[in-house]
Amino acid sequence: MRTFRLVIACPDRVGIVAKVSNFLATYNGWITEASHHSDNQNGWFFMRHEIRADSLPFDLAGFRQAFAPIASEFAMEWQVTDSAQKKRVVLMASRESHCLADLLHRWHSNELDCDIPCVISNHDDLRSMVEWHGIAFHHVPVDPQNKQLAFAEVSRLIETSQADVIVLARYMQILPQQLCQAFAKRVINIHHSFLPSFVGAKPYHQASLRGVKLIGATCHYVTEELDAGPIIEQDVARVTHRDSIEEMVRLGKDVEKRVLARGLRLHLEDRVLVHDNKTVLFD
Repeated sequence: MRTFRLVIACPDRVGIVAKVSNFLATYNGWITEASHHSDNQNGWFFMRHEIRADSLPFDLAGFRQAFAPIASEFAMEWQVTDSAQKKRVVLMASRESHCLADLLHRWHSNELDCDIPCVISNHDDLRSMVEWHGIAFHHVPVDPQNKQLAFAEVSRLIETSQADVIVLARYMQILPQQLCQAFAKRVINIHHSFLPSFVGAKPYHQASLRGVKLIGATCHYVTEELDAGPIIEQDVARVTHRDSIEEMVRLGKDVEKRVLARGLRLHLEDRVLVHDNKTVLFD
């Protein structure tokens, strides 16, 4: 069923829900899902509504025009999207295949409602897997002495693909500031949750030496500050002294791909609201 997704964040005050509900009722809008959250700590209000598109007398542009006066009255940060318009997701990866393979499988199985125009990689290892899915694969090597040249090509490919979202599916390069700014709140990354306890190379080896009991992964939006963006999703797996390093790596990869897929799906369905460096999830 085609829906319009109305997402709102604004300073909290009396009458917000009533005003939005009255607006929708005036135009015979049929609400299929409604979520609200009032953050008492910072005084902000968050809302997400799904409305049957066929119940309204206007298209998306007409909705924006009709709703704009209410948004202005309440100083809303808002957007409305059409579920029929699939977001375009550019995937980026390096050599490790687990996260990329999982996302491609979910897309192929119609579990992820999006279009994937291309995959960009700084290595050529994953080309055959990507092209088997009928998706364009772009190999853009990154010269450590001149990364700017490579990321100029990456930016060109992203622009040509008309990407709405970029997903770093174990892409082992740091994105330049310009790209982070251009796609603020639209670049999704996955990393092991050992940060900052186990930074650098071989985090699972470090964790094994420390005898950890939980390993995990964090899906977050990319910002200019490394691994410090708003968190979308997290999960953990329990381990014991009996688990070898290889077993911990296997379990860690399972968590990583699961968390990344959940985080991407939440974003695709407009269920993630970002305020400051914190997220509100209407899942």
